[in-house]
Amino acid sequence: MDSAAMARLAAEACDDRRAMDIVLIRVEEVAYLTDWFVICSGGSPVQVRAVARSVEETLEEKARRRPLRLEGVSEGRWVLLDYGELIVHVMGTQERHFYDLEGFWSHGELHTHGPMVKTS
Repeated sequence: MDSAAMARLAAEACDDRRAMDIVLIRVEEVAYLTDWFVICSGGSPVQVRAVARSVEETLEEKARRRPLRLEGVSEGRWVLLDYGELIVHVMGTQERHFYDLEGFWSHGELHTHGPMVKTS
């Protein structure tokens, strides 16, 4: 499975747990550390953990992939799942606003969840 398909699958897993403001950012042309970011918000630490768990389970089941690193699960404010070519950020709303990863990676291709429509 290629990195774009994994990103879409991760976004669907986020949506399954009602994550908010799901975006995908293609950064393979501007960064060496990964090809895609998936960023979404959860309204509470419980939801952040549930969304992260959904991503982990979905990618393990459908892509046969486990994260290389998994950070922040116990706190539930910002969970990072690193799959190498894909990094998923599940963030609380305050953390997402404060760190503004979409702004930091604005030179990448920003896509909304759903049909992969370029929005910038």
